[in-house]
Amino acid sequence: MTDRLPSDHPSIETVRATLARRGRTRSRLELPADDRFPLTTTRLVLDGDVSHTRIESARGDGVEINGAYGNVRLARERDGEDRLEAWRRAVDIDYGRSVLVDVVEPGFLYGVREPGERVVYEAVESPDEGLAAIARDLDDADG
Repeated sequence: MTDRLPSDHPSIETVRATLARRGRTRSRLELPADDRFPLTTTRLVLDGDVSHTRIESARGDGVEINGAYGNVRLARERDGEDRLEAWRRAVDIDYGRSVLVDVVEPGFLYGVREPGERVVYEAVESPDEGLAAIARDLDDADG
């Protein structure tokens, strides 16, 4: 049985982020640079749907999420529909506004929601470090 964690669960840390424009048709999230957001490819939940994204260095001293995509390869290449932008349009949030980013499991699973909204996440166990290292090596080889 899968555990479900509400966004207000004590194990979930919430960070305020700024939703910004990236190019003409894409969105990005500006985040603080700290241990909660390691530079990696990870999962991002938007309205209950799991997407894939990359946490990358930003100009200045923060990090950013540049869109959300259907799989890991698309996230690495930033190719295909930007699900973050689709979510932004669906919930009608303007660029420059704040959103909440839930740190469900650092480096593995994050959620984005509107301020004041409560969501429930499916708890998914991250792979053990050995498997994660193999996956990173394969990603780098495809690079």
